[in-house]
Amino acid sequence: MKANRAYRLIVKRGGWMPAALADPGRVDHIEVVEIHGGEVVLFWDCPPHEAAKRAKALRADLSQLQDTEFLARWSTVES
Repeated sequence: MKANRAYRLIVKRGGWMPAALADPGRVDHIEVVEIHGGEVVLFWDCPPHEAAKRAKALRADLSQLQDTEFLARWSTVES
């Protein structure tokens, strides 16, 4: 099964400004949630610029990888 059918990506910005204009002290939250159970399987707190790049990479992998491959790849990534 494709990862985008098994998981949902949620990005919560710590403010209104886009990442390029955000205060460097702001913290954005990224969650990957299991669709079937609603459980958070991956979670990161990142500075705004890093969160934007990571969310883009996550979206690409969600659409390309199988669910097991996606989880194996991203479970080792630390913030």
